[in-house]
Amino acid sequence: MAQKRVKKIVKNLPAGRAAEAFVPKKINVYGMDGSVKKQVDLPKAFSTEFRPDLISRASVSIIANSRQPYSPKPRAGLRHSVSTWGKGRGVSRSQRVVGQFRGAQSPEAVGGRRAHPPRVETDRTKKMNAKEMRLARLSALAAIANPERVQARGHKFSEGVTLPVVLSDEAEKIESTKDAVTLLEKIGLSDDLVRAENSKSIRAGRGKMRGRKYRTRKSILIVTSGVCPAKRSFSNIIGVDVAIVDSLNVDQLAPGGLAGRLTIISEAALNKIGGWAA
Repeated sequence: MAQKRVKKIVKNLPAGRAAEAFVPKKINVYGMDGSVKKQVDLPKAFSTEFRPDLISRASVSIIANSRQPYSPKPRAGLRHSVSTWGKGRGVSRSQRVVGQFRGAQSPEAVGGRRAHPPRVETDRTKKMNAKEMRLARLSALAAIANPERVQARGHKFSEGVTLPVVLSDEAEKIESTKDAVTLLEKIGLSDDLVRAENSKSIRAGRGKMRGRKYRTRKSILIVTSGVCPAKRSFSNIIGVDVAIVDSLNVDQLAPGGLAGRLTIISEAALNKIGGWAA
């Protein structure tokens, strides 16, 4: 009777909670000329169950915990000598600068204090269990090996390219952005670079005045085994991010909580991922 109940529960699991339908067992390792040098086994960590709920929570938690506390000065808008005129003058009874008609200090006055300003002591962090965070990272890692999820996220790549794209360790020694772009074109990922470059648009809102005028779509994520010259070379490409495998997190693998980012991993970094528990 217990076995029947277990079978029934497993059968009724929603589609999003089921294990990934496609995880390649063999993937290509590409050389500096874009050709396939050999094939390697995909680590077990890439067969983790897809959990979009955990990925979304982890992404929100990482973004919330990285926010810098801010607030206006404690005396902002209060540096005036003010008084109220009282009633009977045909004007509102808001506070005014002494000896002047100009309103001050009240929240509704120009140059007055803010009604409910943000405060530094406010705790805006969002906690998440360590085991859940690790499972979310493995789940996001499994999503980058699924071509359907990568395409659903809007990425473009040539037919026949195995995901995740694995490069030989020589790629970590690239010192110029020109060579980095040439390598990506040889593999068949140039369309995604063009997609990110054409997506550049002016941000709506106050961010235009605060050093972030333009917005661009996320393109390829480069995962290296450590600090190397390739970090600077690939980072100069619009939309491309570079991460070290030891500090890889959900926000890099699934920006905005949307899993399936087009990812390139060096062979040495892939070997390190092989030691992660699935």
